[in-house]
Amino acid sequence: MYQFNREEYEKRMKWFVDARFGMFIHWGLYAIPARGEWVRSTEEIPKEDYMKYFEEFDPQECDPAVWARAAREAGMKYVVMTAKHHDGFCLFDSQYTDFKSTNTKCGRDFVAEYVEAVRNEGLKVGLYFSVIDWYHEDFPHYGDRNHPMRNHPECSNENRNFDRYLTYMHNQIREICTNYGKLDLLWFDFSYDNLRGEAWKATELIDMVRTLQPGVIIDNRLEVSGEGYGSLAAGNPTPYHGDFVTPEQMIPPEGIKDVNGNDLYWESCVTMNGSWGYHATDRFFKPSSMLIKKLVECVSKGGNMILNIGPDAHGRIPEQSARILKEIGQWMSKNSRSIYGCTKTGLAKPEMGRITGNGKSLFFHLYENAIGPVPLLGVKKSDVKGMRYLATGAEVPVSKSWVHSDYPDILFADLGPDPVLPDPVDTVLEVILK
Repeated sequence: MYQFNREEYEKRMKWFVDARFGMFIHWGLYAIPARGEWVRSTEEIPKEDYMKYFEEFDPQECDPAVWARAAREAGMKYVVMTAKHHDGFCLFDSQYTDFKSTNTKCGRDFVAEYVEAVRNEGLKVGLYFSVIDWYHEDFPHYGDRNHPMRNHPECSNENRNFDRYLTYMHNQIREICTNYGKLDLLWFDFSYDNLRGEAWKATELIDMVRTLQPGVIIDNRLEVSGEGYGSLAAGNPTPYHGDFVTPEQMIPPEGIKDVNGNDLYWESCVTMNGSWGYHATDRFFKPSSMLIKKLVECVSKGGNMILNIGPDAHGRIPEQSARILKEIGQWMSKNSRSIYGCTKTGLAKPEMGRITGNGKSLFFHLYENAIGPVPLLGVKKSDVKGMRYLATGAEVPVSKSWVHSDYPDILFADLGPDPVLPDPVDTVLEVILK
């Protein structure tokens, strides 16, 4: 039976901490109605009406190698794809259901294709699996908070057998842990109301998962949802504790600690627009400049960021998402050393940006310039070996200007006479300590 071991835990988390930046992929039948991945629930669509999307599903242009390459070129180090979302449709060839991609017109096992593509790009492989299922007859319908038939008393739960559903769910998780080689990350979603922890037979489930995939990292949503930290944070880890905390659509104001004040591993999951699954009319995309700064913010607080794409009904990355990924990748190609393996520094957040650090290197992320030389608060002049622009390696001298002579104890960087920073989004200054 699995028991928490701090040494083993830290060992399996190392790649995740070093990676800092990942890609989420939400894709399935819901890309056809194109109103988000919760469309069947929000619009209370009956199963028979939703099945038309199953009959239509035939994404001939889908190429997971394109997704994986886009992730690598954006500077991401791992990818997590929805093997099954809440609607119950499986993107893998499960022997326990007919509601799967291999039974559609295209006849493809997209999980198999995705896993191969991600590995070929040298990235870590993650799979998302919903522990709720609106398709399965034994999952609660009437009265459930989220089920599409929650308001239909004719869909009574009287003859439904939840244990039978749990057997089905466990069997499918065994399939994805057995049939697709080594998995680096499993992202379960999600717990709510009375459906949490042992309601999922979570101890038994995790014992199976860690037997089949001993090095896999698992999120905390067998216990909680986007809110709540879980038992590891409470200082009393259950066998099904989450390896990391999963704040959704926000960044924790000060990072996340456990009850004893120790830093926890966490990953902020973020959409490019307001939707996880493809949404044809959701055009409220965050600009790449904002997402770069939010990635830096996560790292400066000791966390990761996983950024979502929602491929369209053909399996293509939406044009605006592809453009944002490319722009992030251009910045990462020059500045990724300020992200990978970096974390919080203990220094106060500067007015002009943020700070990340790794060993003897402090990375000052400058979002705006100063009037005159730039003050680097919290760093002693005597501790500095040198300063460089991270993007070019060009030396940045310590300022000796008379203008800051009233502040002899503060280190100032001389960026030269140009008031405009070299990178208008985030100019990274590496301060190398002795």
